[in-house]
Amino acid sequence: MKFKSVFDIIGPVMIGPSSSHTAGAARIGRVARNLFDRQPKRASIHLYGSFAQTYKGHGTDVAIVGGLLDFDTFDERIKNSLTLARKLGMEVSFHVEEAIPEHPNTAKIVLSDDQGELELVGISIGGGKIEITELNGFKLRLSGHHPAILVVHNDKFGAIAKVSNILAKYEINIGHMEVSRKEKGMLALMTIEVDQNIDEAILKEIENLEAIEKVTTIVE
Repeated sequence: MKFKSVFDIIGPVMIGPSSSHTAGAARIGRVARNLFDRQPKRASIHLYGSFAQTYKGHGTDVAIVGGLLDFDTFDERIKNSLTLARKLGMEVSFHVEEAIPEHPNTAKIVLSDDQGELELVGISIGGGKIEITELNGFKLRLSGHHPAILVVHNDKFGAIAKVSNILAKYEINIGHMEVSRKEKGMLALMTIEVDQNIDEAILKEIENLEAIEKVTTIVE
């Protein structure tokens, strides 16, 4: 892995003890909360590899739940996140999985309420950095460290170009983009990391395009 700065090696300002097992876990939880766009009623957290082996001792459990409560890595409330979640009416369950993951620090989070459900898989890759590798069955590669647009669309000719053209019209630079689909001609997911947060009016313009089903954002 290449590090861009000394801070990538040292890790973020955080509630300890581990940048991978605590700060990274909190960020995975917070991205899930951001994409769900509200506080969930239920959170089913599945832990794999070293996350499963050490999650209580390294605070992975409180970190993920803290992220689900929208706490940053340095928020002191993370230490009491399980209690706070219960007080807020969030049902939290942990599941230690025996399956061997591709990455040792892997968590699957399933959030739900009366309005819907979200399933996300994230990995903590060191120094507090993460990648989201799956969202509702779509494979992707999302860092969670930059503003991003996630566009669910019908897998039709021209859909990607239309979204890109709108971003170009407003001089929004794309840092990373990829497309995932489960089956040809069905639903697909565009994941677009950009250099700045996107105005609601621009998101609405994208959402109104033909073939676009849903637009979700991650803000910086």
